[in-house]
Amino acid sequence: MPDLRDYCDRLWRGEIDIIHDAHPVTSTWNNREAEELDDGFLYIKSAASMNTIDTGDGLVMLDTGTARDAEGLYNSVRDWRRDTALRAAVFSHHHVDHIFGVDRFDAEAETQGRPRPTVYGQRHIPAHFDRYKRTVGYNTAINSRQFIRPGMDAMQVRLPWPDEFRYPDVTFENQIRFTVGEFTFEVTHTRGETEDAAWTWIPEKQWLFPGDLFIWAVPNAGNPQKAQRWAGEWAAGLRQMAGKGAEVMSPGHGLPIFGAERIAEALNDTADLLESIENQTLAMMNLGYTLDRILHEIEMPEDLLAKPWLTSAYDHPEFIVHSVWRYFAGWYEGEPDRLLPAPRSAEAGEWVALAGGLEPVLERARAHMQNGNLQMACHLIEGAALAAPNSPEVHQLRSEIYDARANEQDSSMARGIFSFAASSSRHGKRDVFNP
Repeated sequence: MPDLRDYCDRLWRGEIDIIHDAHPVTSTWNNREAEELDDGFLYIKSAASMNTIDTGDGLVMLDTGTARDAEGLYNSVRDWRRDTALRAAVFSHHHVDHIFGVDRFDAEAETQGRPRPTVYGQRHIPAHFDRYKRTVGYNTAINSRQFIRPGMDAMQVRLPWPDEFRYPDVTFENQIRFTVGEFTFEVTHTRGETEDAAWTWIPEKQWLFPGDLFIWAVPNAGNPQKAQRWAGEWAAGLRQMAGKGAEVMSPGHGLPIFGAERIAEALNDTADLLESIENQTLAMMNLGYTLDRILHEIEMPEDLLAKPWLTSAYDHPEFIVHSVWRYFAGWYEGEPDRLLPAPRSAEAGEWVALAGGLEPVLERARAHMQNGNLQMACHLIEGAALAAPNSPEVHQLRSEIYDARANEQDSSMARGIFSFAASSSRHGKRDVFNP
């Protein structure tokens, strides 16, 4: 394997294709092998980052990975520090790719007759674990849609959602500071991707752990299937982090960044992007624009989106507009016919009848696909599928259109949803999760 610092340097300079070769939400570096980033700092890159600090008086973990990572994390830490107890862990937020690595150490502590690690988390984490327990089926469905890849079979993709969680032992509102051994851990709450997001600063070493507030991509501030995000507060938290002068930053997703100047640039650029989208959206809202008009007239800051650390590898910047609108304006989009609408299937049936039947609609959708206007092709084929849900001809064309739409996406989130639609149609359904 190449040297990690050299690889990160090339990534920063744009010499590595982040979307295809270093995607932040996959284990693209060293197949989950542990790396000692600095003396006393063990780093593992899986879907998310896992960080273990040797304080001189026990270990502290900052994010602990998925359930699939738990055994490998435990073994890697024990290969590194055989007998040093895990004293504490910090959950940067409640998402399931950051919280499942502690149980193995809890069991170890019980076997050895010593206290289990203390887990710290923002006070809203328990409520979100409770919410997850109430939405197991929904979260299974949306994550299966989100993480499918082109060519995969939607009937075979199931990402079962957990219903048991390790709750924090100590919760806090805005900030908590604790000391273990030689190090101070300053944990600060900033609403961003989640209501309970928090970042950790170790001043003695100038190490920064932003959690998912920085992920080597357009911030996950507009996920179309997930709970509310907070773009403006997120930007403010990034500015606060940028002022720390960190020398090493281990993001929630994506590889580390080294050097105070680079870290500050990455954080401030991300804040600039969020502020630009939120400020433009609010300005147009205040002029009475509908959501549809804002989505198609906003000017995305292309200079920022061209930065290697702000690729649209995961979220899509247009999705952030939706999130800003939802936070400030609610669910009504400003279109009066959508306030108390007829069923979409009934509406689609009317449009198909006006078009003279199914065949002209399919012909027009096929023409748009062939001319590269996949947005319009999707609109038309979706109407056809609603009006004729059991038509093999409709589903054949629908799968072709959504395959093409998926393959043009940089955003893996958009690509997953389109790929899922294409695969569902290969099974003769609009959505294999929809009975």
